[in-house]
Amino acid sequence: MALERRLKVLSGGGEAEGRLPSVRVAFATSDMKLVDQHFGAATAFAIYRMDAEQCGLLEVAQFEAPAMDGNEDKLAARLAALEGCVAVYCLAVGASAITQLLGRGIQPIKVAAGTSVPRLITELRTELREGPSAWLARALAQREPKSADRFDAMEADGWSE
Repeated sequence: MALERRLKVLSGGGEAEGRLPSVRVAFATSDMKLVDQHFGAATAFAIYRMDAEQCGLLEVAQFEAPAMDGNEDKLAARLAALEGCVAVYCLAVGASAITQLLGRGIQPIKVAAGTSVPRLITELRTELREGPSAWLARALAQREPKSADRFDAMEADGWSE
């Protein structure tokens, strides 16, 4: 299923880049308020950028309702829409989609039906402020630019075979 419509916020959309580590996170939602969609059947993703101090909606990617036929080609547009995200919150996600998401560095997170998007954002921002969980720490580390002195640290650790 192709991307049907992509709406981007051009200004005032929580430009959380710069000072603090920021992340892009997607929510599978039909109403922009609750996580209420299965990843593979999601008709929309609300994508936010956030750091510990601020948060804002970046874009909404909308899709045609997919046929539930097991055809994995329908995932391509959804995966592409999540480019740059560290996580996607959804009601459910299939094994193949999990593999593809993790391969792109996107952590799928299953939540209970009706979980509030604002509540999840608050929880994530608290994690960013107070110390991230394992998956979020990994995501932040992957996004940090690699410095040349990392090799010095490896050399200091020594080499053993």
